[in-house]
Amino acid sequence: MPIDVLSSGTTPDQARAALDEAVKLFLSTAQEMGTLSDVLEESGYECHDGSWQPPEWIAVEQHVAELTA
Repeated sequence: MPIDVLSSGTTPDQARAALDEAVKLFLSTAQEMGTLSDVLEESGYECHDGSWQPPEWIAVEQHVAELTA
């Protein structure tokens, strides 16, 4: 299960910056609540020697749905 955080922006760069900030806030809140380890484990991360390792990506896909007006 991926970390499920959403954000938006008026440009792609602003959206990326807003998403980075949202992820940082989500993780810092989880740390403050004492649930960071649980969140990371549920998202497929593994702790090795005190360092969290992300899960391997199998593939990345983008799909577009066209709608007619």
